[in-house]
Amino acid sequence: MEQIVYGMLLLTSIVGLAFIIERGLALRWRRVVPPEIESAVQSCQASADVPMLKRVCEQHASPMGRLLLAAAERLDWHKADNIDALQTRARHEIARLERGLVVLEIIVGIAPLLGLVGTILGMMRLFSNIGQRGLAETGMLAQNIALILNTTLMGLLIAIPSLIFWSYYSKKVENIAVEMETLSDEFIRRQYRVQAVPATPIAARAPGQGHSAK
Repeated sequence: MEQIVYGMLLLTSIVGLAFIIERGLALRWRRVVPPEIESAVQSCQASADVPMLKRVCEQHASPMGRLLLAAAERLDWHKADNIDALQTRARHEIARLERGLVVLEIIVGIAPLLGLVGTILGMMRLFSNIGQRGLAETGMLAQNIALILNTTLMGLLIAIPSLIFWSYYSKKVENIAVEMETLSDEFIRRQYRVQAVPATPIAARAPGQGHSAK
């Protein structure tokens, strides 16, 4: 039974390490919010610049690029409808960024418990042997207790790094979400402000216009 616990701890450590590496690569800032797209958003000042922004987003496939492409394709919608659709798409992108973090969260919880189960099983076996053989070999008893506690130590050594990276990646996703929201909001506000052409003031009209003939 203890071997099963050791095997589960080993499997847990491998899975945790795999997700730590995978999320570390997936959540690189340049991969999620490429600087080329940030520059394109800053340069997109008018409706004529939207095709340029679309090309940049298509060339640098990323969560930020997909959001801006979705917003750019709906510029003929009402602003409120476009924002609602963009928020829905953003939630999907954030969910994709958080994929795998739940695995690390589970590992943080189960690794110490697996270690505790291994320790309890070892103690049960040890006390069963003591009941049969007595306490004649105290040195062997101490050695066996030290071996039993290894599972608890292994569980903690797996859980602690998982907790650290889970907390770090969760905060990073939060920061990325804020940046994505800022860039999307900037693009939306600028484009709809450009579309809202104000009426020509009376003072700017040509002389003689707007006056009744005398």
